[in-house]
Amino acid sequence: MTSPATAAELIAPAKLTLALRITGLREDGYHLIDAEMVSLELADRITIEELAPDHEISLSADGPFCDGMPLDGTNLVTRALRLAGRCARVHVHKAVPHGGGLGGGSADAAAVLRWAGWTDLDAASRLGADIPFCLVGGRARVRGIGELVEPLPFEPLDLTLVIPPLAVSTPAAYRAWDELATRDPHAAHEGVNELEAAAIRVEPALAAWRDRIEAVAGERPTLAGSGATWFLRGHHGQLADELPGATVVLTRTCP
Repeated sequence: MTSPATAAELIAPAKLTLALRITGLREDGYHLIDAEMVSLELADRITIEELAPDHEISLSADGPFCDGMPLDGTNLVTRALRLAGRCARVHVHKAVPHGGGLGGGSADAAAVLRWAGWTDLDAASRLGADIPFCLVGGRARVRGIGELVEPLPFEPLDLTLVIPPLAVSTPAAYRAWDELATRDPHAAHEGVNELEAAAIRVEPALAAWRDRIEAVAGERPTLAGSGATWFLRGHHGQLADELPGATVVLTRTCP
């Protein structure tokens, strides 16, 4: 058995998509994007202990957002270990919400791939479109299906995240985008985040949260990826008292 002394502590920064355009659709059904993404100080913390190859991968979790996180072979951490040909016991402290549009699962998988010395972004993209960016981190322009990551100069930003008690399926949001683009192309392309209208179609309660945030903050928030997190630039600490039911996180970009 591997000694506990070999356990490593990993940081898995959340990902925030500041802007997102959908530029096309591949023949295999994957959507092509052109996005600006940044890493955040908000992060999951992972303890990983390598095991002999004849052991089974073990995954556990705690933290404020561990509910709903799969702990079986469907989890991106487990799939990342299999991609890298490694076996480990992994514990994740979930500070990044599952299904919040902040790349929580992708960030965890990327941290494990970095630990394993994995650098193949194309292969990583086949696990999840956000994993290549999370492997590179910092600030970047992301294109293709997520595998083309062009690092950009770091820009420090203060950000306020408003995380409602909702979750949005990313595949469902892209399917809704396809439907909107077919019926009303203009509606499918509105705003800084072109998935916003589609995500609201999947989860209509998102619109009510957007309007509540705008009413108390005095400015319209932007949806993070496919949602359900909304964000504002700058720190708006007062929102924690004025938006009961939501988790408000003050964070910053990190290199």
